[in-house]
Amino acid sequence: MAGIVSTLTRKVWQTMSATKTGVVLLIVVVVVSAAGTVILQRPATDAAEMQRAYSPQMLRLLDSLGLTDVFHAWWFVLLLVLVSLSIVAASIQRFPNSWRYFSRPYKSPNQSFRKSLAAQSTIPVADEERALAVAERMLHKSGLSPERIVGENSFSLFAERNLISEMAVYIVHASLLLIFLGGIIDALYGWRGFVALSPGQQTSQIELRNGVSMALPFAIRCDGAGQENYADGTPRRWWSKLAVTTNGREILRKEIVVNDPLVYDGVRFYQASFGLTGKLDSLTLTATPRNGKTEARDVVLTLNQPSSLDPDTSVRLVEFIPDYVVSDGQIYARSTQLENPAAHLVLESRKLKKAVDIWLPPIPGFGQNEASPYTFTGRDVKMATFTGLQVSHEPGQWAVWAGVLLMGLGLVAVFYIVHVRIWVVPILDARGALVLWIGGAANRNKDAFEQRFRRMVDEIKSEIPVESKPCAAAHVPSQVEI
Repeated sequence: MAGIVSTLTRKVWQTMSATKTGVVLLIVVVVVSAAGTVILQRPATDAAEMQRAYSPQMLRLLDSLGLTDVFHAWWFVLLLVLVSLSIVAASIQRFPNSWRYFSRPYKSPNQSFRKSLAAQSTIPVADEERALAVAERMLHKSGLSPERIVGENSFSLFAERNLISEMAVYIVHASLLLIFLGGIIDALYGWRGFVALSPGQQTSQIELRNGVSMALPFAIRCDGAGQENYADGTPRRWWSKLAVTTNGREILRKEIVVNDPLVYDGVRFYQASFGLTGKLDSLTLTATPRNGKTEARDVVLTLNQPSSLDPDTSVRLVEFIPDYVVSDGQIYARSTQLENPAAHLVLESRKLKKAVDIWLPPIPGFGQNEASPYTFTGRDVKMATFTGLQVSHEPGQWAVWAGVLLMGLGLVAVFYIVHVRIWVVPILDARGALVLWIGGAANRNKDAFEQRFRRMVDEIKSEIPVESKPCAAAHVPSQVEI
């Protein structure tokens, strides 16, 4: 039994530490994240819009699979955990060799290493010490810091630059782990909700995706909201003037637009929508006396707030229907859009000693418009507006942004920082003549390194006097493979 467990554990470890496993899992994460940007997500999207976008069957399927809240779904958290484990396993599997290579660089190349190195050259010399001094000076000139390697029967030079490049892949690994850690924290402990506010309205209650209402430790107030349009009437931007209050005291104020949220105490308020509530803000009418003794005047009405027309008469707006229809002897609201409005007024007069029902426009069978001492004409209608705010608390964002910054540094190191190594060793060639063997290696950008290596060898040759006795010819392979 123990042997089976050991074998199974080894296979799981080998699978998780395999590069192809990590690549496949990363691709799945990318695909799922892309789906989360294409499929409408709750609660950022209004429920009515979700129902318009998808059929009831499709919406139930998406909800059941967690695709309408991808980044908080349990399987997305599990996927991030698996990717993180794969990265950790791969790093642990390969780190010992990388660390040995990093901490103990190979400074004294033996004969087999020299033969296998692609970029190499030999220069005939007569004085070993003088030749090494010239090579050391040229290495300094090339921006390297050569080290003298003294052995029992040998003396050579070794120089390298940008050794950190060999560890850059682990910087990228660490950045991915930080990003995934932030995603996991947000999925487990973060939340998203939605709140709609009208100008002047204040609340500390947020409706979460599952319909549960959550209380904030502070209140958010809307001091104003609006929409700016292009010349053709299409919306250009929405804006909201928000204020944060605590115990009746204003703490913070900001005008937000899309992608410029208000942030307070780790909670972000994003501009998500703007529109009409379907409720009346104010109705402006022109009241004209039927007796003609006084001039017509404009009166601004709000629901259930009486307005005086003269010392004996007042009028009150008791009902406003933005889009009315008459059916079966009743007046109904067909929609909340301002399409076919109707207003129900009640005029009270001491002279008449009764209240008069007035409908604008006159609706047959309803109201007593002819009994009113005033006629009314509509001037302006202002509908109440709301601003839709997406509210989110993402405690893992510090890890995500730290990971993004670290990844930028790691990718710069991976693609632009080249680890270069140069060896200079005096040896005897096949004919017993003293030559200066020069070899070099780079972990990337090898074509550019080959050109620099050739130039450096030529500079060293130019500083060393040519010997009259025959020596091995210098050789740099035409195709350098590091």
